[in-house]
Order: sequence, then structure tokens, then C-alpha cells
Amino acid sequence: MQHRFERLRERIASAALRYGRSLDSLGLIAISKSQPLAAMRALLQLGQRDFGENYLQEALPKLAALRDPQLTWHFTGQLQANKTREIAEHFQWVHTVDRERIAVRLNEQRPQHAPPLNVCIQVSLAAETGKGGIEASQLPELARRIGQLPRLRLRGLMCLPPPAEQFDQQRAAFERLAALLQLLREQSTGPNFQLDALSMGMSEDLEAAVAAGATWLRIGTALFGARPT
Repeated sequence: MQHRFERLRERIASAALRYGRSLDSLGLIAISKSQPLAAMRALLQLGQRDFGENYLQEALPKLAALRDPQLTWHFTGQLQANKTREIAEHFQWVHTVDRERIAVRLNEQRPQHAPPLNVCIQVSLAAETGKGGIEASQLPELARRIGQLPRLRLRGLMCLPPPAEQFDQQRAAFERLAALLQLLREQSTGPNFQLDALSMGMSEDLEAAVAAGATWLRIGTALFGARPT
């Protein structure tokens, strides 16, 4: 685990240097779905503080076992309306908002004693079965609506681009998301808009994501190895 963690940090640092990025601008989310608590504790000991989970029922026992005020929990899976209450109660970030109904439920169910829930809108960059995300044309209206919800804070955009092996293809997809965020910044103002986050880049394409302006890298395999079957 330590070797993979150090190798990954070296990859990120190298990409940051190559593309003129500050390391402080790059957050690392350990995507821990299907991973045992022992592996997560090992990463915690190495200094990892941001963890991403895709499945609520798997995540809740982990949150209970790893009670540490320094940890930040990111929900990175597809959202279901019947799961929003526990997500709003237990997570600090939600990266996959793509419907007004889900945003409204998260807002209504976020505890009053908690700070506003940080959310990203998931954008679909290509028509792919099984992936969430809204069309780019729908983005301004959903952002406007989220801006009216006081228990949410819109931080930026997220994507799961189509698989691509070539660096230029990977970078082009991520640059589309970065351009959409810039347009949103120009159109949106108000206390519920922070718009500083681009959640994009995984183990296979993180260099292209760094080049295009990512602020959150969502990494699973490069940290944990292949997921258990």
C-alpha cells in the first residue's frame, strides 16, 4: 500500500510540474468502494484524508468504523432518491448531482447543524448507457436552481468521460468540462456558488486531467490495486 501511495503521489507531482500546476490545487480522493477497512486504515496512516464511496449501504459501516474528524467523505456514485437522506446526513461532498429533484431532497435533508453540503453537477460528455450526468445545455438551469437552495453549496462540475487511450483525446474531454465551468462562473453569482472544483481524472487518465485543470482526482486502482472480485 505504501509503495502504491508513494508512486501515485509521484505521478501527480510529475504531472503538476509538467503542466504548471500547484500541488496544493490538486486534491486526491481515494475511491474505496469494494475495499476492506484494513486497506483504508493503511491509507489513513499514510496521511490520506479524502475517501470516495459509490454505494451507500457499503459506505455507512465504513463511516461508522473510521470515525475521524479529519476525514472528508465524498459520495461519487449514482444518486437514488430513496438514499438522499443518509447521504445528506453523512457526507461532506456529493459529486454526482444531475437532477433538480435530487438537489432539492439533499437540501431539505441536510441537517441544520451541519455546514452546507458541497455538491458538483455531473455532466455527460457523451451518450453512454449506465452513466449519469446532464447535457451541457441543461447545466445553467440546474446550476441556477441549486443556487437557490440554502443547504447546498455548488462547488463545480464532475464527469466520467468515454474511455480513451490517447492522451490528446483524454485531455480534450476534460477541457470541455473546464470550459463549461468557466462559462458557469461567468453566468452565476451568489453565496451558494463557489465554483472552484473540477472533479475529473482517474487512475488511467489523471495526467490529462491535471493538464486540463482538475482539482479533484478520483483514484481507486492506482491506490488499492485491482478491486476484489
